[in-house]
Amino acid sequence: MNIRKAAAGDLSRIAEIFVFNNRMNFYPIFKDEGFSFGELQVVSLADAYFKNIISNIYVFDDGVVKGFIQINETEIVKLYVDTFFQSEGIGGRLMEYAVKEFHADHLWALEKNTRAITFYQRHRFQLTDEKKFEEGTTEYLVKLALCPAERVEG
Repeated sequence: MNIRKAAAGDLSRIAEIFVFNNRMNFYPIFKDEGFSFGELQVVSLADAYFKNIISNIYVFDDGVVKGFIQINETEIVKLYVDTFFQSEGIGGRLMEYAVKEFHADHLWALEKNTRAITFYQRHRFQLTDEKKFEEGTTEYLVKLALCPAERVEG
């Protein structure tokens, strides 16, 4: 298995994957240059954000950290794969790991991020009727839940 608990030495790589994915996927939606290219920086994110939640992060590492997943109880909080390694099954393996090892059963996705929603649906998560505003924005997050037949009883 190429998935392991994140270590302090992974922080800059995790932040790098997060920053570039955010710029690619969310800048077209929010169009906030100040955030995407100003506030959103690898070093400050690794230092101020990711080091505080490292205990909840797992990385896909086959010699290079290619993606990561953050889990909080049974919620998938973040799932990112380096853009260079997308479409290689890494995201799916991280999702399977979260479901199997942590009984992950739900997540929230930006409503306009249809690519992500389609990915989650391919991996047995379905849209629910729940939605909420992304904090500090006018954009909605939609809740996806693991199909009931797919849930693992623990």
